[in-house]
Amino acid sequence: MSIITKLNTAIARAVEALYEQTPAEAQIQLQKCKKEFEGHLTLVAFPLLKISRKSPEVTAQEIGDYLLAHEPTVAAVQVIKGFLNLTIASSAWLELFDEIASTPNYGHRVASDEDPLVMIEYSSPNTNKPLHLGHVRNNLLGYSLAEILKANGQRVVKTNIVNDRGIHICKSMLAWIKWGEGATPESRGVKGDHLIGDFYVLFDKHYKAEVSGLMAMGKTKEEAEAASTLMAEARDLLRKWEEGDEATVALWKRMNQWVYAGFDETYKRMGVDFDKIYYESDTYLVGRDEVLRGLEAGIFTRDEDGSVWADLTAEGLDRKILLRSDGTSVYMTQDIGTAKLRFVDYPINKMVYVVGNEQNYHFQVLSIVLDKLGFEFGKGLVHFSYGMVELPEGKMKSREGTVVDADDLMAEMISTAHEIAQEQGKAKDMDEAEALEVARRVGLGSLKYFILKVDPRKNMTFNPKESIDFNGNTGSFIQYTYARIQSLLRRAAEASMNIPERFSTLGLAIAPKEEELIARLAEYAEVVAEAGRSYSPAVVANYTYELVKEYNQFYHEFSVLKEEDEVVRGFRLALSREVASTIQRGMSLLGIEMPERM
Repeated sequence: MSIITKLNTAIARAVEALYEQTPAEAQIQLQKCKKEFEGHLTLVAFPLLKISRKSPEVTAQEIGDYLLAHEPTVAAVQVIKGFLNLTIASSAWLELFDEIASTPNYGHRVASDEDPLVMIEYSSPNTNKPLHLGHVRNNLLGYSLAEILKANGQRVVKTNIVNDRGIHICKSMLAWIKWGEGATPESRGVKGDHLIGDFYVLFDKHYKAEVSGLMAMGKTKEEAEAASTLMAEARDLLRKWEEGDEATVALWKRMNQWVYAGFDETYKRMGVDFDKIYYESDTYLVGRDEVLRGLEAGIFTRDEDGSVWADLTAEGLDRKILLRSDGTSVYMTQDIGTAKLRFVDYPINKMVYVVGNEQNYHFQVLSIVLDKLGFEFGKGLVHFSYGMVELPEGKMKSREGTVVDADDLMAEMISTAHEIAQEQGKAKDMDEAEALEVARRVGLGSLKYFILKVDPRKNMTFNPKESIDFNGNTGSFIQYTYARIQSLLRRAAEASMNIPERFSTLGLAIAPKEEELIARLAEYAEVVAEAGRSYSPAVVANYTYELVKEYNQFYHEFSVLKEEDEVVRGFRLALSREVASTIQRGMSLLGIEMPERM
């Protein structure tokens, strides 16, 4: 039982005993004590005055006296006007520590079959290019959110929808046909997604040259784009694909397989995965059928040109097209089809889409449309909307080939971590294999932490140089502290130092800094719960940083291995071990692996 819970119960008993009336839960207001006063927690007396019918000072003093006489959790009290400052007894802190240390995976719940099933969609790449920095933020947020919801006792299914059809892949296909000379990932020595991305850039280069040539002949930009033979050929390729032309479909499958193999490598290195992958080529026709069902049921309407619309003016929105006049689908149609397939595959209680904030309106519409079509999760659909990510140099683009590639970024982070370790002599006692593994964990950990520590709803700038810094709010700083604690525990084990299983019965007096660390450890359960409520990995990231800062202050102020008192030494080792365990649990929710030494 937490100290807050104990005190709430004790204060309620005090009020009943003193004033013969049971206080409402909202009337008992405990908050952290201000640093300029003595105590750990402060009870605000003012909400209780209607019950006590006495002054704030007298009410606070009477409750304080009662607690001193009847509640062993309270060691001392101080009344400042209408505020009762409470000092918590060392024994209470040690009881709390024993409870935390003896609870496996403290702060995490295990889901049962009765718990809600949440499906989380993230990544959603196009097959015409490799994953980029924007995808990195998306994947890290989606994976971390899944881990956080699991830790909150929810069943989670992680899904990906691959945008594998449409004009974008046809542009890459056409460029390969025209200028590829039969190139394969093997013949070029590159990953498949990079090869297809190169052809997408090549198409755009030739397309721009063609448009510029037509404009030089006197056409406007719009006229030149409309007259482009390259774009016409790409559209013709798309038409052939939709008609099932054998050669076109075969090439499409071959090139997409190259891309999927490349994506798999990237996902594996990034440390993210999926329980189920859907493909747009399998869902768009299902979506079209659902729209036609809605049309037949009178949910949607058809315009004179044959296009199908959802009229959402009654919901405060506008009309939304669902099928073009030629019968082809739009993104909304595809999302409807994917939603139906998911609803068939899983008994979803909640559907979460991890998609950038530029799609806020799209998901407002999708929620209403799915609800109209009878999908139970439609109304409760969650758009986990996040801000854009940039590098210091500016925004990312893909057509010009200046995109910040995810593979290159991860390789650079790992390489930088390795170089820093060599320069600072951190890897001098490691063989090359261990040094490279530590560099991998530190490089990727720095990348993940730097992105996830930011409120996901905010735009952010990712600065690779700032992210690998062994001081400050960085993943590498946290990893270094964890490795330091592991080293401490190894040395203690080598010296056969005893660590008792429980401390609350040993009559141990602990220092305020140690009490603060226990209080910080106890917060972890609520931090995980809050991260789940707010869908914010940043809550976990920044808690972990604050815990590490607190521990480092303790480590510099107090002896651990050199402490002569065996019980005190054992407690400080146990405290260090529990801090390390909490760091590891928190960082695992961010998808970050911890090095045992650095």
